[in-house]
Amino acid sequence: MAKEKKFITCDGNEAAAHVSYMFSEVAAIYPITPSSPMAEHVDEWAARGRKNLWGQTVSVQEMQSEAGAAGAVHGSLQAGALTTTFTASQGLLLMIPNMYKIAGELIPCVFDVSARTLASHSLCIFGDHQDVMACRQTGFAMLCEGSVQEVMDMTAAALSHLWRPAYRSLTSSTASAPLTSITRLSCSTRRMFVPS
Repeated sequence: MAKEKKFITCDGNEAAAHVSYMFSEVAAIYPITPSSPMAEHVDEWAARGRKNLWGQTVSVQEMQSEAGAAGAVHGSLQAGALTTTFTASQGLLLMIPNMYKIAGELIPCVFDVSARTLASHSLCIFGDHQDVMACRQTGFAMLCEGSVQEVMDMTAAALSHLWRPAYRSLTSSTASAPLTSITRLSCSTRRMFVPS
């Protein structure tokens, strides 16, 4: 008899945060629209004592800038912790120097990016892929999702099958913000993604 699927209603930011939380020990965050909800969810879950796949509460460190978050990710990865961060737009560009270092050292990690235009002025939050395309040369693998379900599924795949760093981007207009009913990855399914 087939198991009944569990559905949840969420946006892409929550789906990405949900899976990233399960596969991470450390999250270095600095909020930037439209990726702020990812960091907010992870921070809230850690404050409530929610456990990851290894029965630990994720250590969340809010930094003073995106560059600081990238530096904290790099240091945490070098110490051996499974680490993630969440960013968009200029925030991602400020992470490029550390992305080169992480890629050069072949340290596996995933940056969760909510794709957004590079602001031509302070109020520009249009969704496009200028930010993620500006990082193609860093050596990070690039994964792109176009729906909330893809965010849930590809985040787990990215986090569990890496031998090099990657950033995965969700398109702001189609995956980041819209609320959608999706199939939630069960705990047993998530554990299948963890190498033994």
